Amino acid sequence: MKRQRVKSLASPNSAEGARVYAFLLLKFRLRSEAELKGRLEQKGFSTSIAQDTVNFLKDKKFIDDRLFAKGWVNSRLRRPLGLRRIKQELLVKGLDKQIIEDALAQAKKDYSESQIVNKLAQQRFAKLTKVEPQKAKARVYGYLLRRGFSPDVVSQTIKQL
Repeated sequence: MKRQRVKSLASPNSAEGARVYAFLLLKFRLRSEAELKGRLEQKGFSTSIAQDTVNFLKDKKFIDDRLFAKGWVNSRLRRPLGLRRIKQELLVKGLDKQIIEDALAQAKKDYSESQIVNKLAQQRFAKLTKVEPQKAKARVYGYLLRRGFSPDVVSQTIKQL
């Protein structure tokens, strides 16, 4: 019975259905305004209903791009990923460049990229004992760049291996 109610509310012209679906999405993780709007439109809600729903959620403080960016940066740094990759991910999520820059600037205060790159490089290099050293260094270099670390820091670390 409950499932039928959600389906009936989720018609493309129903503002209530859009809110129900938005809350369902937010139940799993925070989302950016642009990401949530896009998901609503993808589900079949009109652009105006999707925007109204985002505005409603924003007014009620259920979504906040600044909070989302801060949380995303923190979770991705624990992985660990580089600031370049995190910035790219946030751009894909539709966040404003200023919000991204603020979140990254805040994260840089307690962040030492060279220490993280050094630790990851040593761990990765140690796993490649059966590979000749030059190839191992090239693999570690590529691995670190794919994770979004600065090419300068990665190059400097690889030279020390």
